[in-house]
Amino acid sequence: MMGAIAGFITHAISSMGYAGIAALMAIESACIPLPSEVIMPFSGYLASKGQFSLLLVATVGAIGCNIGSTLAYFVGAYGGRRAVERWGRYILLSQSDLDRADRWFSRYGSAAVFVSRLLPLVRTFISLPAGIARMPFWKFQIYTFIGSWPWCLVLAYVGLKLGQAWDKSPALRNTMHALNGVVLVAILIGVGFYVRRFFKGREA
Repeated sequence: MMGAIAGFITHAISSMGYAGIAALMAIESACIPLPSEVIMPFSGYLASKGQFSLLLVATVGAIGCNIGSTLAYFVGAYGGRRAVERWGRYILLSQSDLDRADRWFSRYGSAAVFVSRLLPLVRTFISLPAGIARMPFWKFQIYTFIGSWPWCLVLAYVGLKLGQAWDKSPALRNTMHALNGVVLVAILIGVGFYVRRFFKGREA
């Protein structure tokens, strides 16, 4: 499953270019579990090959975050918590995910939108409580962008540096190939976790 997702991501970026990066990051920010940790490093890797500009990759990725986050914001604003709780399980959004995002927003207010965009997991869901609380829309947009841009830049930069080192360092290639088994096990565990959480949500 995760291999198919990674294949979908790399194909979309390779064929659609910057538009593919923006579209994929929009999906990820709309609370759909599509990992930015794959999207942005692969984009950075292509930047190392001269196909993209690193700064444009980060900027387009952040714009995609704003697009997807806006959709989630309006779901929270007009559907309320009840709609999120009812339909969230279909995108693997658990009650604990929503509670975590709620706690962040309750504790830090509008600043949570900025801070959480720099963090895994909670960054994907923070738009929902922001919408439920009816945070001022343009303030939400600004905080989302300035929080998302560094996240996209750092991940893309990692991909850029790995891409630059890949052809120059046989040791790096050998190390990454040696980790294939570890990555496969981690992927299987992750898939099992999400499937289990989805069916628990249905039972609840």
